[in-house]
Amino acid sequence: MSTLPLIGHLIDGKPATGGSRSQSVFNPATGRAEKTLQLADKATVEQAIASAQAAFPAWRNTPPLKRARVMGNLKVLLEQHADELCALITAEHGKVLSDALGELQRGIENVEYASYAPELLKGEHSKNVGPAIDSWSEFQPLGVAAGITPFNFPAMVPLWMWPMAVACGNTFVLKPSERDPSSTLRIAELALQAGLPPGVLNVVNGDKEAVDTLLTDPRVKAVSFVGSTPIAEYIYAEGCKHGKRVQALGGAKNHAVLMPDADIGNAVSALMGAAFGSCGERCMAIPLVVAVGDATADAVIAGLKTEMAKMQVGPGTAPGMDMGPLVTRAHFEKVRAYVDQGVKEGATLLVDGRALQVSGHEDGYFLGPCLFDNVKPGMVVYQEEIFGPVLGVVRVNTLQEAMDLIDAHEYGNGTCIFTRDGEAARYFTDNIQVGMVGVNVPLPVPVAYHSFGGWKRSLFGDLHAYGPDAVRFYTKRKTITQRWPSAGVREGAVFSFPSSK
Repeated sequence: MSTLPLIGHLIDGKPATGGSRSQSVFNPATGRAEKTLQLADKATVEQAIASAQAAFPAWRNTPPLKRARVMGNLKVLLEQHADELCALITAEHGKVLSDALGELQRGIENVEYASYAPELLKGEHSKNVGPAIDSWSEFQPLGVAAGITPFNFPAMVPLWMWPMAVACGNTFVLKPSERDPSSTLRIAELALQAGLPPGVLNVVNGDKEAVDTLLTDPRVKAVSFVGSTPIAEYIYAEGCKHGKRVQALGGAKNHAVLMPDADIGNAVSALMGAAFGSCGERCMAIPLVVAVGDATADAVIAGLKTEMAKMQVGPGTAPGMDMGPLVTRAHFEKVRAYVDQGVKEGATLLVDGRALQVSGHEDGYFLGPCLFDNVKPGMVVYQEEIFGPVLGVVRVNTLQEAMDLIDAHEYGNGTCIFTRDGEAARYFTDNIQVGMVGVNVPLPVPVAYHSFGGWKRSLFGDLHAYGPDAVRFYTKRKTITQRWPSAGVREGAVFSFPSSK
């Protein structure tokens, strides 16, 4: 029997166990198992759904201001426990502590936005749409909502979902990634401390069995998902088939266009963080630089090679580290295989991080930053989402050629352009077929009061994540038309269509 600490679930406001299967949670910096995670079976997930359903009527009727105050309390607690939460993120994901803090801060911004729910839920009212007839709309909660979240942002992405969902009056069942669940579970405990009633937020740790239960149970009215495109497509199809509202955010292959007039020094600095921050395990990472002109490509490559040579790679808890390990042994091997494939296909490997060894952490999942030149459409390293510290340079002759490449790709999550030319920037932002666009900003991730989402096969569903779209996703509009006839006045029947005459 394992002596490692056991991670279970949070159901009806209490720690819970459930499920006969388990798996290890590893520290990616050491390669050692440090915890055992219980995987929820169907009955355990159904218990969480039942808890959320039972809590819904009272929570739905709780005044929005009281619900918002819970979010305000949670924001304070998250700030007070930031060091603890960042340590949990780094221990299981591997990202450096400063990156974990940045993730948490962006999550806190979404909690803060959810605290504005009383304003965001206000409907529309029209007086005298007909003789003594008033009409208005209001936004009512759906019921039980569910979230299925990825390993790369175990704090931030769940905070994209459930705070707004519960602020709008729904209850929630969250299934975080089984690779790094501890910070997610701890934040849920802090939500209870902030005043969230038992059952309003439930957390079940699990795998496909848990996911399929959430997708098929009729008590779950809406599902939010962030992850790879094949799974996003599955979540969307299965959820819709079972009558649910679904938003499923998928993969990405984000291109950064570098124009000949760009500030190369600043562009290189921006690309370093965008390509190698969080070990490239971001759906908004930049894995491709599309350089317009050979001189531009040569200049950016020279700058990147210089900066990459300075990078400090090691355990995320060590001071001064720029990049930590990849999340699991399997993912480490997968990313290495992509580098091997790029070499095989004829791309020029200028910086090879495959031989990196971190002293004292030889069993950790460390891969150094890699840089390819002469990457071409059709290559696997061009087409597929690598999700690792691998950056490729594509050479083109014109801005239009660069845009044609981006538009032809199956993903349309994010892109950016580096230029000093306002006309070029305006043309690019207006015409590119991508959902999130940056100008001299490599990671154009919207702030909490805008919404996040891509185009094409990067998003399945009509509404984006967080921000104003989240309010609409987690509510349904009801329109009410009301008339009070004058007492004692008998009116004749009207057989024509009503009008405002």
